[in-house]
Amino acid sequence: MQNKRINWTRNELIVAFNLYCRMAFGRIHKSNPEIIRISKKIKRTPSAVAMKMVNFASLDPVHQNRDVKGLKHGSKKDKQIWDEFHKDWERLAFESQQVSGKLIEEDGTEYTDEIVLRDSDIPTEAQRTTRVRLVQRFFRETVLSSYNFSCTVCKLNLPAMLNASHIIPWSVDKIRRADPTNGLAFCVFHDRAFDRGLMTINKNFRVVLSQEVKVMNVPKLHRVGFLEIEGISIILPDKFMPDQIALTYHREKVFLQ
Repeated sequence: MQNKRINWTRNELIVAFNLYCRMAFGRIHKSNPEIIRISKKIKRTPSAVAMKMVNFASLDPVHQNRDVKGLKHGSKKDKQIWDEFHKDWERLAFESQQVSGKLIEEDGTEYTDEIVLRDSDIPTEAQRTTRVRLVQRFFRETVLSSYNFSCTVCKLNLPAMLNASHIIPWSVDKIRRADPTNGLAFCVFHDRAFDRGLMTINKNFRVVLSQEVKVMNVPKLHRVGFLEIEGISIILPDKFMPDQIALTYHREKVFLQ
């Protein structure tokens, strides 16, 4: 007798999508230890989890341009989760981080379909701090993995020297705080320059420099870090292409001409 197919629950789907967001595309395979660990927690095979993540990848315009295909009869729920995240990245980032965190707790807590987010017993400020921390972590891991943990400008690939930068600043748009299309991976040098408006990215994804950094007789770091990168094309991500509306905002509101 053939085993009955068990549909994916919402919690399982948001965990799989969370993992897709935070993992470099090249690492999505059934032998990946993180995929194996999650698959055991939700009682799915590593192949099933990896394939679900590929289904999500097939919905990303970046991967569609590369002709990445998911299962021919992919679940409508996959598209629903994709759309739900894109409509409210901050809320779904927080929820999926909480559910994923419960899955990998080492205190023996088991995964159930009825995980409820209860913050009522936590002081309001502690709730806010926890939410911000989880959302920030999701954003950082998603953006850096999208750029394969390399600076989009200089290709530096030391994780300790990388930041996930908001294109529209964190303080300006709460709705886009967790949106990876509002992010770029920069080394700390270019992160600070972008944040302070000393450089920006044009609509063709090329570096534009402020007049403030175009000076003569500069030290080597200034020359290499600024003058030699003007006009170069940034390294584009494997997923979540930087949003043109956000880049326009940065050029018009943050960039110093």
